Amino acid sequence: MNWYEKLNQYFPIEEMKSKKHMELLLKERADIYIKDEGKNHVLMYVELDDFIFIDYLFVSKDARGEGLGHKLITKLKKKNKPIILEVEPVNYDDTDTEKRLKFYKREGFHHAETIGYERRSIATNEVNKMEILYWSPNEESEEDIYKAMIKTYNLIHTYKDKEIYGESYESAREAITLDETKRDSNILDNL
Repeated sequence: MNWYEKLNQYFPIEEMKSKKHMELLLKERADIYIKDEGKNHVLMYVELDDFIFIDYLFVSKDARGEGLGHKLITKLKKKNKPIILEVEPVNYDDTDTEKRLKFYKREGFHHAETIGYERRSIATNEVNKMEILYWSPNEESEEDIYKAMIKTYNLIHTYKDKEIYGESYESAREAITLDETKRDSNILDNL
């Protein structure tokens, strides 16, 4: 099974970029969009000067519990930059969502409670609500994380979207919001 098939089988359709989109990123944004692939994992991430964004992290069921995910995250932490990622809220019908959140909590990630993220899926035409998690070596603010998410959305998520999908995603400012007065319940607190 190739790297895209692994990701496509694991992640929900509304979260997946098309294979064409990802291949274009790997080719045309090769300076910042990176694929780290092994027998039991696929890690797709963006590395910019001031932060890292994990686009996809897949560890095969056969290798879970062996520390592979921890090793991959540790490798990124050694770069000494904030690490940002999107996760779906806990769905108790899908035990993987809770396991994922527990994993990131163990790895020292925080929930960006003031950042809202809702993006319409071109594949399903449904609005997909996601939460933002981050790890930071230097105590970056949620406003800094928000700015990094806007940058990622514009550089990666919407890269050539009209050409690839025949339509465009909503703008970054429509999909990602920052409200310093808002504090959602921390999704990591009740794990």
